[in-house]
Amino acid sequence: MEDVKIDSSLSFGGYNWRVLDKQNDTALIITENIIEHRSYHDAYKEITWADCALRKYLNGEFFDKFNATDKSRIIPVINKNPDNPWYGSKGGADTQDSVFLLSIEEVVCQYFGDSSSKLHNRGRNQRYWFERKDENNCKRIARLEVNKGNIWWWWLRSPGRVNVKAVYIHGDGNIGIQGNNILKGNLSDGKCTGGVRPALWLKL
Repeated sequence: MEDVKIDSSLSFGGYNWRVLDKQNDTALIITENIIEHRSYHDAYKEITWADCALRKYLNGEFFDKFNATDKSRIIPVINKNPDNPWYGSKGGADTQDSVFLLSIEEVVCQYFGDSSSKLHNRGRNQRYWFERKDENNCKRIARLEVNKGNIWWWWLRSPGRVNVKAVYIHGDGNIGIQGNNILKGNLSDGKCTGGVRPALWLKL
């Protein structure tokens, strides 16, 4: 594992992952592809990451799919959950997570290029989106694991403009900072809800 570098790929627990960060003998990794469809929560109600059904699933049923050796390499971390920077909706309490979704700040400012100027300097006509021509959009595009030819939108853990929505990455890589419906996602997609790209800190 000594050759692991940022932006390299690795195999772990039956999935392919992308390395987002490396600190000493640990790495932050995210699945290369969207591995499944899931709603953010199982009821249409105001919710934050701390209490949502998707967090419970990732740290419960999903985590339990790993064998004992792999589990021992996954490092629990404390995640900050800031309020939505445009709308002020509550991000909720800090959480201890073994597996998690990335926040809008992590995706926009750190690991997929730096679009922080667009996050912190909202344009007068920007209501729901960043600029569609954001140069970093291409870095955020994700494909479905089951059909790698299809791109899809994927969840972040941050709240949308209200707490019945959560921020997401559109299929074209743009930031849906207003959020999608936590239960049904984008209603026009019918039964297909948001994509899930788990992230975790791994002991190398």
